[in-house]
Amino acid sequence: MPKPASRSAAPKRIRKVLIANRGEIAIRIARTLREMGIGSVGVYSEPDRVAPHVYAADEAFLLGPAPAPQSYLNAEKLLEVARTTGAEAVHPGYGFLAESAAFAQQVLDAGLIWIGPTPKASRAVGDKVSARALAIRAGVPVLPGTPGPIAELAALEQAAEEIGYPVVLKAAAGGGGKGMRRVNGPGEFASAVRLAQGEARGAFGDDRLYLERWVDRPRHIEVQILADEHGAVIALGERDCSVQRRHQKVIEETPSPALDETKRRELWDLAVRVARAGAYTNAGTAEFLMDTEGRFYFLEMNARLQVEHPVTELVLGIDLVREQVRVARGEPLDIAQADVSPRGAAMEFRIYAEDPDAGWLPQAGTLRRVTLPDGPYVRCDFGVRSGGEVPVHYDPLIGKIIVWGRTRAEAITRARRAIDETIIEGTRTTLPFHRWMLHQDAFVAGDYDTAYLSRHFRRALPPDPELESRQAAILAAVFAAGERAGSIGDGTSPNGGDRGSRWREAVSPLRPAPERSWR
Repeated sequence: MPKPASRSAAPKRIRKVLIANRGEIAIRIARTLREMGIGSVGVYSEPDRVAPHVYAADEAFLLGPAPAPQSYLNAEKLLEVARTTGAEAVHPGYGFLAESAAFAQQVLDAGLIWIGPTPKASRAVGDKVSARALAIRAGVPVLPGTPGPIAELAALEQAAEEIGYPVVLKAAAGGGGKGMRRVNGPGEFASAVRLAQGEARGAFGDDRLYLERWVDRPRHIEVQILADEHGAVIALGERDCSVQRRHQKVIEETPSPALDETKRRELWDLAVRVARAGAYTNAGTAEFLMDTEGRFYFLEMNARLQVEHPVTELVLGIDLVREQVRVARGEPLDIAQADVSPRGAAMEFRIYAEDPDAGWLPQAGTLRRVTLPDGPYVRCDFGVRSGGEVPVHYDPLIGKIIVWGRTRAEAITRARRAIDETIIEGTRTTLPFHRWMLHQDAFVAGDYDTAYLSRHFRRALPPDPELESRQAAILAAVFAAGERAGSIGDGTSPNGGDRGSRWREAVSPLRPAPERSWR
């Protein structure tokens, strides 16, 4: 692995970048590269032949069939495209191979530049257990729990008794809520372990579990980190990600309405300490829980760009992809911690092809019409257009609507207008949910937590058993075909923090939609 560049070393040359991803993040990266005068190479699978990201790049090449292992996860094919096109660097976006230390090393071994953290840093923070140990060594608080994975049920039960119920079982290789189970008492333990191990094995191919104390009604707050090869590490503000369903983010905002300036600076400092302890470089995110007493606990480090990075860009006026490229070239950061002063408030609303009325069931099909909002301080990062397809092979995130306001109240008003202007026909989406959430008193007041949706999101209409039965049958057939082809449930979500397949979650095992009354 190459040695870090010194300040006197000339920046590495990057004239062309392979974007090893699809959808809205591939488009977003291509835009910044064009502004920097850098060529872009796109890639696509067979069902993505006419997808918008194909046309966003300067040139694009077919990887293979729909199944991700034969296309977007095919490292050899990606490197072949890079060699063929003369690309000097690879940007992985998020999801797929973005956090693969092995792929990052392959890129470096091929003589290319990896636009991301070093393989060593990725390995240090990529496993939740090793990242937890790293935080402890750095003096950063973590939740009481086991020092490492435990294989034996009896040992897990003993550890739970010592920690004190309720506890949470977590997958060591986990993310996005997969392989995560709350256990309220000894009687639930054996079944919870079986379920957690099954989910972890299916999503990550790794069923190692560890334990942590459960925190009731916490805030989930993360800090954007940027670090160069010369030892500079800064925090670019926090993002509140507490609006979640099934431990997966739906709305993000910055600054967090739960923090005052003292707590904010405390959190930023903890994130920088974790990054320094892991010798981290490039962009990354340190995630924390904050309990009702205002105490922070380190959760994990995401060694990549996040889905929600645009809110940070809007309040700071910084292009994070541009900064990633600069760091990868060996350039020092041109911003100091003292210069980080967020202005206004920004919010991001993830638009999934999912049906909130049917237990967030993923949807697929042709989008007959896509009309996106416009106007002052509204940004739309979408990977679809009218007439395009939402395939079953990849994550159902189709885009994001991001707004900025001088105040949080102004951002909410703007978000209501932007969401109301949005029209997506052809499949159900999470737009109705966002309209509902933007009018909830608790959200408007900034007084919410990670369990808010599980307590308050309900549906007035009774469930339609016939419709749900048809949906279940269709998805089960699709899932069976995809499993045979290796295209579903391979943990390749391009949706950043939601590793693992939403299609797998929806149909394995199939669960009836819960009662809802939220309209």
